This record gives sequence, C-alpha cells and structure tokens, in this order.
Amino acid sequence: MSAENVLSSSSDGIATVTVNRPDKMNALNAETIRELTAAFASFRDDPSIRVVILTGSGEKAFVAGADIGELARHNAEEARENSRKGQALLDLIENLGKPVIAAINGFALGGGCELAMAATFRIASENAKLGQPEVNLGIMPGYAGTLRLPRLVGKGRAAELILTGDLIDAAEAYRIGLVNKVVPSGALMESAMGIARKIAAKAPLAVKYALEAVNRGADVPMREGETIESALFGVCFATEDKAEGTKAFLEKRKPQFKGK
Repeated sequence: MSAENVLSSSSDGIATVTVNRPDKMNALNAETIRELTAAFASFRDDPSIRVVILTGSGEKAFVAGADIGELARHNAEEARENSRKGQALLDLIENLGKPVIAAINGFALGGGCELAMAATFRIASENAKLGQPEVNLGIMPGYAGTLRLPRLVGKGRAAELILTGDLIDAAEAYRIGLVNKVVPSGALMESAMGIARKIAAKAPLAVKYALEAVNRGADVPMREGETIESALFGVCFATEDKAEGTKAFLEKRKPQFKGK
C-alpha cells in the first residue's frame, strides 16, 4: 500500500509505515495525517499484521514537525480542528491493539516527537534530535504532547522541554526515558525489525490484551487497574492460543500461535 506522502508495506506479520516527504523533512501536513490515519486503520483491521514499524524517509528526519507553511495560514478554528485530527491519529496509534515501534532516524520535533510518543516503543539513531519547540513559533504542542510527555519523563522535565523549546540528543532522550534504546544510524531498522520479529512470534491476543492493560491501567487508580488486568487475564484463558502455548510448553516445543 502506498500514497503520496506515506509509504507502507508488510511482510511476515510486520508492517512498515514511512512518512515520505524528505524534501520537507517529513513534516506533517493535513494530507499526511489523512494518509497515516488510513494506513494505521488498515493495519489495525488486518489480522495478519502483528507489529507495525513507523519511520521517516531519508537520513535527516523522522518527522521534523508540522508543516509550518500550512500552520501559518490557519485561524483559531482551523487550528483547533487540525489539533483534533492529529490527536485522533495518535490515539489510533497508541490504541492500535498491536505494538507500534517508532524508528527515529533523525529529527523528531513538535508533531514528530508527539507522533513518536504515541508509539509503544521508541528506538533512536545516534543522530536523532527530539523536542517540542512550538513555543518558538508562538504556539504550543497540539497533538497531546502536553499529556504524553509528562507521562513518559515526568512533569518537571516535560515542562522544561515544552517551555524552553530546547532540543535534546538521543543520549539525553534515553537518559530521561523518552526513548527505549539508542543505536548506530546504520543499525536502526535492523534493531527495530529484531524487536518486531520477537513480538510477532508471541500470541497476538496475549500481546493485544497486555498492551490494553498497560494503556488503560496507566491512567486509573491501582485498584481499578487491577480489575482491568484480571478481566483481560481471564479473557486470555478463553483463547486457542492459551491452550496451544501451555501445551507446547509441556511438550517442550515451540508454540504455533494463530491469534484465536
């Protein structure tokens, strides 16, 4: 599957989505957001897809932010609508029911950093730069950056990054917990694919329910989170994959999961 600004493909249960506007540093405009939404919705609904890798075209940028030329033309109402569409895309990614790995191959700024934060994991190349520099343009994050960044790095560090507009390198992003791993530039996609293959070999429904428990449990009190976990734990026991997984363990062989 491909479109003007987004390229996507799949093989062996792993899909790759690439933002493809290298001449614009892969900046997000309205059309790119529409194409990303369509790509992720298709993979959400495709039972053969177990993991998605999200990256940017070229070596300079993952997504360098929103398309400033487009933003400059927006009035307040248009800006609010753009924000809601961006938030909806990122909510789709975060709650896809399948892990999404952001392979950050350069600048991930503003909307690009927000896009990466919606992913399940973030792997950055050594040359990556991350940040929320919107304040330098007289605006603020609009794709839930003010919500996801504090959840990942803490309120104080998030406020510092958002209010100063400072950029940080991959090593600092790893130190504060914004990315999971930093690798040499030439090893980025290989590293992302390695994690994707490992997860793709697991029981798809167990992965889905575990991810749901993590996402839902992060925003509720402990007792409520435990209730959610217990319910989803029980659902796993009604699956064919649970029967296969336990049987394979007892028979000392590799399980053959089917996502049923």
